[in-house]
Amino acid sequence: MPHSASPVAPIQLLDLAAQHAPIHAQLDAALQEVLQEAAFIQGPAVEQFARELGDYLGQAHVIPCGNGTDALQLALMSLQLPAGAEVIVPAFTYVATMEAVAILGLRPVCADVQPDTFSLDPAAVEAAITPRTGAIIAVHLFGQCADLVALQRMAHRYRLALIEDNAQAIGATYAMAEGVTAVAGTVGEVGTTSFFPSKNLGALGDGGALFTRDEARAAYLRQLANHGQTRKYYHEHIGLNSRLDTMQAAVLRVKLRHLPAWTQARQQVAACYDVSLAGLPTLQIPVRDVRSTHVFHQYTVRVAAGQRDALQTFLREQGVPSVVYYPIPTHQQPAYHYLGYQAGQFPVAEELCRTVLSLPIHPCLSHDQQQRVVQAVQSFYQTNGAA
Repeated sequence: MPHSASPVAPIQLLDLAAQHAPIHAQLDAALQEVLQEAAFIQGPAVEQFARELGDYLGQAHVIPCGNGTDALQLALMSLQLPAGAEVIVPAFTYVATMEAVAILGLRPVCADVQPDTFSLDPAAVEAAITPRTGAIIAVHLFGQCADLVALQRMAHRYRLALIEDNAQAIGATYAMAEGVTAVAGTVGEVGTTSFFPSKNLGALGDGGALFTRDEARAAYLRQLANHGQTRKYYHEHIGLNSRLDTMQAAVLRVKLRHLPAWTQARQQVAACYDVSLAGLPTLQIPVRDVRSTHVFHQYTVRVAAGQRDALQTFLREQGVPSVVYYPIPTHQQPAYHYLGYQAGQFPVAEELCRTVLSLPIHPCLSHDQQQRVVQAVQSFYQTNGAA
């Protein structure tokens, strides 16, 4: 009787089951230790994780918290900006960046982004600065750093705070002036991150953290994240209840040890895509800022206007998933109509929303799966006469 063909492994945007399988025993041991200690809130693993992540980030102070959105809110709270102060944010980003500003009674001010790296355009940021501006939030989108040199200089020139939303670029580095290499999230007054499960360093639920090199600010952020207190029942500030629980910290301690290898695997997948897709005339592979490393939270291409949705449909029919980050720019979200922005004010962001597409990328994407993704994309262009 003939043997049946081996089933073809489905391609996933992110395969957490495959990523966790080799470290299952380590994760189980870490969780069992927390269960035995029964210190589920502020247990030993939380402080241990903060210290280890701080070492990974080049001796930064790390303040764990409940999630990445809380981290942004806490970062802004630590600046003590007056009500109604303006905070400049990218017009092309996840809504949490803008949400954290608005919920504190501050005013989000959108600035357009660069068409190649998708990060804040420093010229657009400078044009948006007014006497009411208090801070700039730079988002290190999809895995590489925004223009930290230009943004830091601008922040210093106008006496503004720089916050780095580093939820998608943990571990990336940036070449600053005079040969200094900085770790993403540690250049501005505060950096933030998310440990949402799909992140490069993801928990098994929600989680987040803040980074700073300022010891006094770190102490203040710890208070803000814990009801504004340093000891129980004595509240010096109005704060939040935003703590990373011990189970998640234990998981993250394990996964942090594997992050460099996972990052390298992501970069290898991206390199494979680069070689195979660079020749397609109406598709733009991710552009690298030569000053930044890229940890490839996403591999996001630009597709010629009018072809993106057709390509996504074709890929779906071939069993290749893809996703659009983000289909609507922040200034056109219904919740932020009160800001008074009109269509066309941020043309680069609006064009990106019509043309970007993210392909599967994760540390466990096999060579065969990579080739199937590439072949599906190439086949679309051959079928449509665009190759």
